[in-house]
Amino acid sequence: MTDYDLVIIGAGPAGLTAGLYAARARMNVLLLEKAVPGGQIIVTDWIENYPGFPEGISGYDLAEKMKKQAEDLGLEIDTAEVQSLNFTDETKEIILKDRTVKAKAVIIASGASPRKLGIGEDKYMGKGISFCATCDAPFFRDKTVVAIGGGDTAVQEAVFLTKFAKKVYLVHRRDELRAAKILQERAFANDKIEFVWDTVATGVDGFFGIEGVNVKNVKTNEASTIKADGCFIWVGILPSTEFVKGAVETDDGGFIIADAKMQTSVPGVFAAGDVRDTPLRQVSTAVGDGAIAAVSAEHYIENL
Repeated sequence: MTDYDLVIIGAGPAGLTAGLYAARARMNVLLLEKAVPGGQIIVTDWIENYPGFPEGISGYDLAEKMKKQAEDLGLEIDTAEVQSLNFTDETKEIILKDRTVKAKAVIIASGASPRKLGIGEDKYMGKGISFCATCDAPFFRDKTVVAIGGGDTAVQEAVFLTKFAKKVYLVHRRDELRAAKILQERAFANDKIEFVWDTVATGVDGFFGIEGVNVKNVKTNEASTIKADGCFIWVGILPSTEFVKGAVETDDGGFIIADAKMQTSVPGVFAAGDVRDTPLRQVSTAVGDGAIAAVSAEHYIENL
């Protein structure tokens, strides 16, 4: 006899939604989360494009609402980090540090984390380098910071930084942004933001903390230093799939390959949210993935 009908790995929007649907279907389900339920949205200042909240909502509040709704339906959430997976038999094994959990089906919703540039992130993390404006922007009140990236997150967070910093240099390796037009319009209209086009960061200067960010123009190869007190980096994400280790098929970037029903290469194993190969990584798409994955898992179990 297996321990659970379904085990969900990761308590971001995808995992919490999957747990909500599974609990509501009266499945015997366990949600495993190594950190704090909510995923990346708990450090997102304000979410304006999630349906049902026309005035917007903070990421933390949205995560808390999702968690409470799922728990009120009976979802069991356990703080534990998955070490590895064994999908060689029909019964799936999820190996934790202190025990092994067995399930008929598994949903992997472990999310993703910020990509590093290798310019001193480990050395200066918490000493000037950050991946989270919501967390660290208040430390740079009336100071100068560099923001790196050109996508939605980079532009949105750069605008947020201007609530605190006196100057934000937005460094982008191309000559135009990739962010949504409405976000671009806000950034271009903000006189605290100065754009540094066709440029990449090569390192940082500083002893106890950051004093400047070294950059190079990719067209002219001209090197220079932007005097700054902090550096915020938003250049993409990496899937949190270290524990997967070949248990399911992934793409070249390490994201789990799943079909429209969230089914992976292993029957009874599903993927949802940022961890899978998806053209859009938003709260709304993660929620949709989680709902589909839970219903697909339910149908799989019914047909065993």
